[in-house]
Amino acid sequence: MNQKQTTTHPLYKQFLDRLAKEKRLVIFAQTIIFVGFFFLWELSSRMNWIDPLIFSAPSRIGQLFIDNLLNGSLWYHMRITIFETLAGFLIGTLVGILLASLLWYSERFSKISDPYLVVFNALPKVALGPIIIVTLGPGYLSIITLGAIICVIVTALVIFNGFSSVDPNYVKVLSSFGSTKWQNFNHAILPSTLPTIISTFKVNVGLSWVGVIVGEFLVASKGLGYLIVYGFQVFNFTLVLYSLVLIAFLAALMYQGVAYFEKWLLKKVH
Repeated sequence: MNQKQTTTHPLYKQFLDRLAKEKRLVIFAQTIIFVGFFFLWELSSRMNWIDPLIFSAPSRIGQLFIDNLLNGSLWYHMRITIFETLAGFLIGTLVGILLASLLWYSERFSKISDPYLVVFNALPKVALGPIIIVTLGPGYLSIITLGAIICVIVTALVIFNGFSSVDPNYVKVLSSFGSTKWQNFNHAILPSTLPTIISTFKVNVGLSWVGVIVGEFLVASKGLGYLIVYGFQVFNFTLVLYSLVLIAFLAALMYQGVAYFEKWLLKKVH
């Protein structure tokens, strides 16, 4: 049976129909949960089932969003946090991949670095925030560095483990034809661990947001993290929740961007 016959076969069409039906069901369930959450939140606030001063309401957050959109402060604070997060994410991920590559390439370097990587991974990187800020100064650089540091070691350890898990027979076959270690890495190790690398990208989305927001808590005078701190200081919890909703929305968009990049990359590879 050729490919054309396969795609027109009734069983194949039924399979596609089931997939489409399942996808519609998932989207419908997600929509119901999303709408239901905000509806219940609004209702609870209006009926005083929850304290409206502390938990605010979606309608108040929406009104604040419109006000800040019109006066320009929405984009002013949002673009700063987006820039810092993207920079921290990219720098941390790329440095982590480079470190993982060096660990794989040099067994001696891997053995020497192993205890230090384990200790640094166990260390709460957020605790380094004050030291980083004092060293680099209270600006973009310190916040981006904090966002990057929180990603580096996790990226290096996970991807190095992925490199080490590749079937050694692949490398032996290439080496038997006279390939160099770099050629082994480029043609066998790296392509085999692309799913692991992409999974690390997805993890780093959340980690980079955590690092940047904590950095803004400590030192920033602008950005979404600063708005959260300022909202607590003036007891404006609508501003706090407005900032949290924006962060959640932007993190979800960033995650979806990584997911689309994964599909594009795997399509290119295959």
